[in-house]
Amino acid sequence: MLPGVLVACVGVATLVSPHSLDIGFVLGAIPPLAGLSYGPLATALLGGATVGLLTVPAFHLNDPGETDLLTILFVAVLSVFVSFVRSRRDAQLDLERTVAEAAQRAVVPPLPERVGPVGCVGLYRAAQRGTLVGGDFFDVRDGPYGVRAVMGDVQGHGLSAVATVASLLGAFREAVLDRPDLEAVAARLDRRLVVDSARSAHAELFATAVLLEFTADADAVRIVACGHPAPVLLRDGRVTETAVEAWTPLGLGLSDAGPLSGVSVQLRPGDRLFLASDGVWEARDADGAFYPFVERLTQLADAEATLLTERVWADLLRHSPEIRDDVTMLVLTPGTPPSSG
Repeated sequence: MLPGVLVACVGVATLVSPHSLDIGFVLGAIPPLAGLSYGPLATALLGGATVGLLTVPAFHLNDPGETDLLTILFVAVLSVFVSFVRSRRDAQLDLERTVAEAAQRAVVPPLPERVGPVGCVGLYRAAQRGTLVGGDFFDVRDGPYGVRAVMGDVQGHGLSAVATVASLLGAFREAVLDRPDLEAVAARLDRRLVVDSARSAHAELFATAVLLEFTADADAVRIVACGHPAPVLLRDGRVTETAVEAWTPLGLGLSDAGPLSGVSVQLRPGDRLFLASDGVWEARDADGAFYPFVERLTQLADAEATLLTERVWADLLRHSPEIRDDVTMLVLTPGTPPSSG
């Protein structure tokens, strides 16, 4: 709005003043400012308005000399050219951003509200500005062996980690369909990273992950944790950390740490499982204190599942205004959805 405001202010000031005002120099800033904000046509109109203010006798701007007038005219024409170049680059950038967002959403599509008997609410905030995904990922899929969910964090973050995220999610979606137990799904993800890492002499890919598998009626869940924080259980206003033994991260060879095994947790109506990434558990305030996730979640647990992640995110920002890691949250509510009739 600044170019138009300047034109209006200069015009009004010169008309209401009984004396000549030596403020013509202000007009020299109008065409360049217009070129930064407007298209070529609007910049040309504002440039023309600037020249008009200098030449119309009614504004009596101290009768600018020919050199001053030509300088303003040259700046106006140059500003139109700059506006044309900027507009084309903006259009190209918008197209590239649209393509990038489409590609990123294809990697990590939005979660449905419900997958089988499990309600789903997810929140993702990438640490790298301007991106939709980074080093964290989650997904919930229904298959012949029940509803399965995964949350993970790959080495690194930002766009450099998207390829690894896409590879792991592809492996997870395949394993959901043909692997009969959750441990085998985790082993498939581990093998995927080992194979990908072997393709490059200098790549050392690894990722942490936690996997869940719900029974057909969602009255129990099996959990396997591979170097990733286990989910917490929200029950009757209390928050309980699930006792899951954490195995080595994916990509380091699960067999080296012994046979992979998970733990089963019985569920009751109204229970919720809250999964959070390291970006939540390890967020620090200005004094270096970690975010008290379990304590704060206990105070926020009365919120509905659809609002809980947003409330935790807002509370996390109050604790740590500068978030340096991807933040991922996933709330899973097992149980039959309420009847619409």
